[in-house]
Amino acid sequence: MSVNMKGRSLLTLLDFSSEEIRYLLDISKQVKMESRSRLRTERFKGMTLAMIFEKRSTRTRLAFETAFAEEGGHAIFLSPNDIHLGTKESLEDTARVLGRMVDAIMFRGYKQETVEKLAEYSGVPVYNGLTDDFHPTQALADLMTIEENFGRLKGVKVVFMGDTRNNVATSLMIACAKMGMNFVACGPEELKPRPDIFERCQEIARETSASVSFTSNLEEALAGADVVYTDVWASMGEEDKEKERISLLKPYQVNKRVMEMTGKPETIFMHCLPAVKGQEVTYEVIEGKQSRVWDEAENRKHTIKAVMIATLL
Repeated sequence: MSVNMKGRSLLTLLDFSSEEIRYLLDISKQVKMESRSRLRTERFKGMTLAMIFEKRSTRTRLAFETAFAEEGGHAIFLSPNDIHLGTKESLEDTARVLGRMVDAIMFRGYKQETVEKLAEYSGVPVYNGLTDDFHPTQALADLMTIEENFGRLKGVKVVFMGDTRNNVATSLMIACAKMGMNFVACGPEELKPRPDIFERCQEIARETSASVSFTSNLEEALAGADVVYTDVWASMGEEDKEKERISLLKPYQVNKRVMEMTGKPETIFMHCLPAVKGQEVTYEVIEGKQSRVWDEAENRKHTIKAVMIATLL
């Protein structure tokens, strides 16, 4: 089928079909090959990207800014100290002004409602660089990394260990369901996935001949896993809950024993970063031969560039 995504926003992967996600991954492969061969095009020459950050960032800022600049575009960093973002001026009015002056907007912050309003009122493509609910650009990089390792996505078993209701786990669950992968959320009952999204993903998985499940049992979750994935135990804005989370999530630390429980020496380890080494993952695992976290981090740039190519050109 022909895919045309020009003018679209990326707010959550729930809005994208399997074919559209495949299209983005194919472009990602192309631009990664261009990057490795030092081929420089100017696809975004004369274009401007506004990058709004309520939450600090390393990979997201670098990925968006370098991806846009490599294609000849100009990216502007904007913090809440730089612009009126719902203070002294409504969010809707800020979005309208931005839409008259830039070609696209990236938002990284707290409320999903904020990025949705930016998309509704700006009239230009808006990209969700992370909200409390979703992290779709991370999930695209995860898919690319998994496919690079196994040569396929369909049928791959991915186990997310720890806080399975956070934004990274949620977006990865959606991505796996869309692409026919088997996703297992493994963590305590207190931090299980949001019921509404979990049920929606199970519906999607039935359509793609995949599976989405939750368990607190490590043996059940890890048997035959191709990918073991984790994230920090206290997300940004939840630092006050760190002691509680350590106690709750300690049994779900990814360590050598956990990796061996898959029964597959070819199992890979993934983490969106930043990582607290010695907490959610041991130094031995994240720095070991099964770790793919640095490929995963690099792929943020290539998949983000692919999203902007698909929606701007």
